[in-house]
Parts: sequence; C-alpha cells; structure tokens
Amino acid sequence: MALSMNAGAEHYRNFAVAIYARVYEVQQMADLEWLKTRFEVMSRHIKLDKVYLETHRDTIVADEETIGRARQFFEERGIGTSGGITLTVNERNRFETYCYTNPAHRQKVQEVVEYTARLFDEVILDDFFFTNCKCASCIKAKGDQSWTEFRLALMAEAAQDLVLGPARAANPQVKVVIKYPNWYEHFQGLGFDLEAEPPLFDGLYTGTETRDPVYSNQHLQEYHGYSIFRYFENIKPGGNGGGWVDTGGMRTLDRYAEQLWLTLFAKAPEITLFDFRQLQRPIEASHRAAAESVQDGEIRFDFDAMIAPVRQEDGTWPPETTIALAAGYALEQVDPVLGLLGQPVGLKSYRPYHATGEDFLHSYLGMLGIPIDLVPQFPAEARTVLLTESARFDPGIVDKIKVQLMDGKTVVVTSGLFKALQHHGLRDIVELMVTDRKASVQDFMIGWFHVDHSESALLIPHIDYLTNDSWEEISGLTRTTGHPLLHSASYAGGVLYVLTIPDNFDDLYKLPVEVLARIRAVLQGDLYVRVDGPAQVALFVYDNDTFIVESFLPEMAEIRIIVDDGISGLCDALSGETLSGQPILDWRGQRTGKTGFETAVSSHSLRVFRLEK
Repeated sequence: MALSMNAGAEHYRNFAVAIYARVYEVQQMADLEWLKTRFEVMSRHIKLDKVYLETHRDTIVADEETIGRARQFFEERGIGTSGGITLTVNERNRFETYCYTNPAHRQKVQEVVEYTARLFDEVILDDFFFTNCKCASCIKAKGDQSWTEFRLALMAEAAQDLVLGPARAANPQVKVVIKYPNWYEHFQGLGFDLEAEPPLFDGLYTGTETRDPVYSNQHLQEYHGYSIFRYFENIKPGGNGGGWVDTGGMRTLDRYAEQLWLTLFAKAPEITLFDFRQLQRPIEASHRAAAESVQDGEIRFDFDAMIAPVRQEDGTWPPETTIALAAGYALEQVDPVLGLLGQPVGLKSYRPYHATGEDFLHSYLGMLGIPIDLVPQFPAEARTVLLTESARFDPGIVDKIKVQLMDGKTVVVTSGLFKALQHHGLRDIVELMVTDRKASVQDFMIGWFHVDHSESALLIPHIDYLTNDSWEEISGLTRTTGHPLLHSASYAGGVLYVLTIPDNFDDLYKLPVEVLARIRAVLQGDLYVRVDGPAQVALFVYDNDTFIVESFLPEMAEIRIIVDDGISGLCDALSGETLSGQPILDWRGQRTGKTGFETAVSSHSLRVFRLEK
C-alpha cells in the first residue's frame, strides 16, 4: 500500500503518519472552530499525512455534511482523508459486536459500509470485525460446530456479502482495509481469519499496541509490537499498510514512545495514532519515567528535553501541552534511524493458521534478544527453524521436521510442542519424554562443572531421555538431580534441539547471562550478529549489516556484541564511534571464529550499530 503523501504538508522522511478520529470526535467537527483549535495544537508537533474519519461506532453514524466539512478542512491543509468504521453495538459493554445471524444487524452493517464507501476511496475497519455474540440465534445457527468453526464461516460470509461486495458496488474505486488487533493467537475463536481474509481485502493494518506488559489485561511483552507487524507482513507481503498505536494503559511516556519505535523498526510504511481525542490528553508530571543519563549515540525518550521548549518559569507547562507533543518528539527522534536500516531478518518460526499453544511465547523469546521472524508457512529454506506448541496444528509437521533434519538443518522445538507430539511421531526422531513432573530449578550447568545461578527459581517440566542417545546442553540442577533445559539429538545430518519452557513464561527473564548466551548461540546460528547480556534487551537485525540493540530494563545493561571473525570494527551509527573487538576463545584457549565487542546500553534506550568489514 502506498504512502499517503500530500503536497503542501511537512513529512517525515521514512514513514507517513495518520490520526484516527472516532465518530464522537467527527461529530464535533461540525464546529470548525472546535476542530481548528485542536488541530493547530496537534499539527504544531506532528507532521501529518492523513486523517481517518470514522463514520460509525456504537450504532452512531456521523452525518454526511459534517464529514464533508471535515474532509475539506484537512484537504485544504494538504492532508488526505480516509473513512473508518468500527462495527460495535456498544464498545463499553465488553466490546459488544454486531450479531451476524440477526437480519436487522446485518442490514445495519451493510448500510454503514455502503454509506462510507460512497464518501471515501479508502475505508479501514477498526479492530472489531469479529463476533462475540452468543445469543439464541447464534446458538441455534452454530449447531454441532465449535464456536471457532461457526464464527470463521460466519465472518467469511459477512466479509463477502456485507462488506466487500456492497462497498465495491457503492464505489468501484474503493480500497477496503481490515485492521487487526494485537491478540492474533486467539483470532479464530472470534471469527478473524488470517488465512482467508487477507487475500480478500485490499490491504490489512496491524494493531501494534503493547502498552504496559504488567499493568494491563493483556500483558503483552514489548517485543510483540515489532513481531506482530512482521507476522502480518509475511501473511500479505506488501499489503500491510501500517501499525496502529494508542495511549491506553499508558503510565509513562517512554513506554508510549517505545510502541511507536518498535512499530517503525518493523518497517511499517505508515503509523496511525489513535486517536484524535487521546492526543489531546494533557501531559502530566506522572508521565515522566525515572531519569538516567544516556551515552553518546543513544536514543531515549527524554521527558525533560521534550518539555523544555514549553516549560514556564515556575517549572510547569501550559495545559494545551498534550500527548501530541510526546508523539511528535518520539517520531522525530527515530526518523533518522529508519533511513539507515535495510529489511528485517530473524529466526524463522512457523505458526500455522488458526493455531494456539504457548500463546505469545514468541514475544517473550524476542525479549531474550532473539530476533523472531514469524511466518504462516513452513520455512523449508531456513537453515534453522523454531517451532513452538502452535506448530502442532499442522498435521504434517513431524514429516516436515524430519525432512529438515535429513537435509542437515537445525530444528528447535519447545517442550510444549514435543509434549503435544511425543505420542504422534516425534519420538521417532529421539526417544525422550516430556513428563508431568515438575522441578523448581535455580542452578544451571553448561557442559562440565560450570554452574550458573539465577536470583530466583524457575518451575520447569522434567524431561526423561536415554543416556548417550541424546544430550543435555544445559541442565537445571536440584541438589543431586538434573533436568534438561536445552537438549540436543542428532538425526541424519541435522540436529533437533528441545528448549524447555518454564510454566511461567516470564521466568525466562530470570535465566543467567551465560545460560541465555548458550541458547542464543543455538537459535541464532544463521544470523551475522547476536548480543550476550541480560534478558529484556532486544535485538533487531537488518539485511544491510545494520542492527539495533534496545533495552527495556530499568538500569544500564552491560552487553557483548558477537560477530564472525573478519569484521574489522563495529561502528555506532549515530555517534560515529568505532568499537574494537577481541577474539572469543573456547575453554582450551583456542579461537572460536567469533569476535566480541564489549559495550553497554542505558535503561529504556537504544543504539544502532553497523558492521565494518
């Protein structure tokens, strides 16, 4: 989908920016003075390319005259407009959706779509083109099907008969875009169909909202905002129009900025700020995160630097100082970085359509510094493939694993996937068993005698195996007993690794630095760089020898960047500093073929590096 660039307006160099206006705010735009006052505050800080004007939400429809006046207002200022539709009956009632077995509801949906398509050549469906209805009519229509089966079929029909068909009949030029929210693991249960819908719609859009990983209902990890965009881009290459961020659940502005940055690091061509109302929220002192000095070349959301231009003599700032200032400041910071980056690359991980199992685990692994490239088809071309429990939804997955191993490649499976398939063919590769026994482990042995200690214990499943048939690469220790954390087995010319996943995924963050280093070395063997250091320091790798290291920790992190020998130096792409490395030696003092560069990254900061060859 092309960037929406308009003559007469300022632009960022590497992405476009849109603002979404809900129907409630669109209605208020009938008062052009109200609109002018608020828009002037936003446009002072944000270089805006487009506004999505919503026609419907919660059964409320904006009138055509108001929409026309708002469109004219923006277009006179060089800003494009598109239509938006949110198909909720009552968003405040736990996101109550339309019932697609109710004739009156179906007629209303079609009327709203036709109305909007007549007004705009591009229409986006916000998050809610799904159904959570379990009324008597839906129960009867479902019959003996599961709710997932019923809703997938119901919404596929609705997409064709109530949205796409009517929209294109009303306006043959219209492009209809479906915006998907951030909970992709559970889409199929509510009727979102990542297999059938993307080919039908003219484009898709990605909800990259990750908000606060602790104090929110979803508990999505920060890395999720990057990985979900890449996943949807792999589903419809070239058809993922952008990423979408809101201020919901925001406690501090650095977390808001990180959402914007991660969306753009995934190479989103456009970013949508939700919404016109939220951007008017006043900035408060409580939005400031704990301060820490930064190093040369680092990017960090600096509250004081942002607020300095508007700060008054008494230290306060005017009430019209809003979230729009924070958005604009964050976007300006990262725009120069994006021009340095090639295309993202990462560890291929296969998630079949409509799969569940170890939900959102990929985002936790991304927070371990493992770049994840989530794909909807099995990546047979990859030298290393990661498979989590969700891969069990592919009935041919065991055969595909065997082919990879026969070809001399590496496959890493999680303990969740092995347990799901250990009675369905996977033990034909290696006779181990993920048992129902648990172990609380705090010490870890890598190789012989080297033991590392975590600050607190992890609860992991115990794995039984046959001595000398497969091997413990990392062992969790409980006094006199060992419990494999990373296990390997040879098969033909390839190697199968089993990565044990704790019962609580965020226990992965407790793993000692040395343990994480060994896991990363296995999983990232095909990438030209990896970073050793604590968890919650992420790595974003690009195909032009450039990469980003970003810390989500509250304190400075000491790291070691590891690349192949032959790299003459490592350049900090923003400060221009060149780092010198040292050869990495094995336990015998022999060179390993790798070079390490010791450095650090400050809390909630990022650095950009480029290899020098």
